[in-house]
Amino acid sequence: MLERIAGIREEAAAAIGAAGSTAALEELRVHHLGRKAELTTILRGIAELPQEERGRVGGAANKARQELEALLESRAAGLDASELEQQLAGDRVDVTLPGAPPRPVGHPHLISRTTRQIEDTMVGLGYRVAEGPEIEHDYYNFTALNHPPGHPARMLQDTFYVQSHPEVLLRTHTSPMQVRAMEMQSPPIFIVVPGKVYRRDSDATHSPMFHQIEGLAIGEGITLADLQGTLQAMLSAIFGGTREVRMRPHFFPFTEPSVEVDVSCFQCEGSGELAGGERCNLCKGQGWIEILGAGMVDPNVLGFVEASGYDPERVQGFAFGIGVERVAMLRHGIPDLRRFFDNDVRMLEQFS
Repeated sequence: MLERIAGIREEAAAAIGAAGSTAALEELRVHHLGRKAELTTILRGIAELPQEERGRVGGAANKARQELEALLESRAAGLDASELEQQLAGDRVDVTLPGAPPRPVGHPHLISRTTRQIEDTMVGLGYRVAEGPEIEHDYYNFTALNHPPGHPARMLQDTFYVQSHPEVLLRTHTSPMQVRAMEMQSPPIFIVVPGKVYRRDSDATHSPMFHQIEGLAIGEGITLADLQGTLQAMLSAIFGGTREVRMRPHFFPFTEPSVEVDVSCFQCEGSGELAGGERCNLCKGQGWIEILGAGMVDPNVLGFVEASGYDPERVQGFAFGIGVERVAMLRHGIPDLRRFFDNDVRMLEQFS
């Protein structure tokens, strides 16, 4: 038994010394010192040996095991160092090679850029920028804006309601900030409110989610002529002299009188027909695209904030709401509103 232990030790030591990689060394460790190794079997069977042989065999086997473990550890350290040197040599970087091309610098989305332009234009006219919640109460979205209980905009086919809270909804316009801002500030007030709004509508010129900018001006002596001048200044700054603008009577629950503002269609140049004689699908043959609604703030709306100093007999003003996507489409000749949200870099990179 002692001779066999010595033979195992010599055989294993020779194999360990000849191992050429850490993987081969691990195989030798399992083979000679693992659970099924011959030396391990001898150690487990010592109790079955005669009493007089147990001490000699056990001591020799344990000594052999310890020596082999030391050899494995020493050889592993040498192989690790050698393999690391080889890896470093293979991974060496040639600093004389040309560098990787720089990644293109990102830029604001066209919607963000258009929003900022409208904001800057209105700030230049003396307005300040305010923001409000996208999840809104029915009171601010409809009731305080003079929408009667049976108004179509309140219906499920037009508005997204929170199922567990029927008085809570995704705002359908940025107009709720009219009331919120007037509650927090006494007149005069001049604000624009950018943000996302939500409606159940989807086609080439409508989206279930889109961006809107609300304008509000309240003070003493403000008239419809001031509204006309403000809109003309804003639209001239946005579109320049390349588009025609028209105003026509309209109706909104929270303004009286109300006007609708249109801009000439960029796809058919206001003719209503395309080059082949077909009806323009964007303006539906009208030659005009609706871009914003406006009007003088209804006295009933001011009545909801009269406690904040908005006496309808003393102050009055106007409000308007403009769709950011519509402005971007007109300015840049984009025929389909859905292109803004497709994330097609071929389209987005045109406006870097």
